[in-house]
Amino acid sequence: MNLSLSLFPLGWQHYLLGGLLVGAGTALLFILTGRIGGMSTLFSSTWSFVVHRPFFQQARFVDSRNWRLVYALGLILGGLVWWLGFAGGVREATNVPAWQLLVGGIFVGYGARLGNGCTSGHGICGLGSLQWPSLMAVLTFMATAFLTANLAARWLS
Repeated sequence: MNLSLSLFPLGWQHYLLGGLLVGAGTALLFILTGRIGGMSTLFSSTWSFVVHRPFFQQARFVDSRNWRLVYALGLILGGLVWWLGFAGGVREATNVPAWQLLVGGIFVGYGARLGNGCTSGHGICGLGSLQWPSLMAVLTFMATAFLTANLAARWLS
């Protein structure tokens, strides 16, 4: 019980609910439309509006960019509904400057595109659709994370 409280001091139920909702949403998108709701493709398809280099003008980006923007808007609106309806409208804040968040977001988007998807995309959408490359990617991400956490714990102590 103490381990559970130390790992999840605010409880674990909202994590379970969030995971179930994300899984249900991506499954519903796939079942109803046959589309995979990855966010790193959203990054490239959005850039296809303004960058006219051949990479960004591939049919897979140009043809999917409109529904992907609607999909992203739904995620933002879902967060807004949660914030207003269930979190009491309490504002979350960070001390990180906006420019650093923007630069970090660009780097994450670029890295996810370079890796053919982000960690959560491979884990949720890729594994959910039984993609072998996603399994390899998730195992690599997890092994790297475990190694990094253990090295950091030893180095910082």
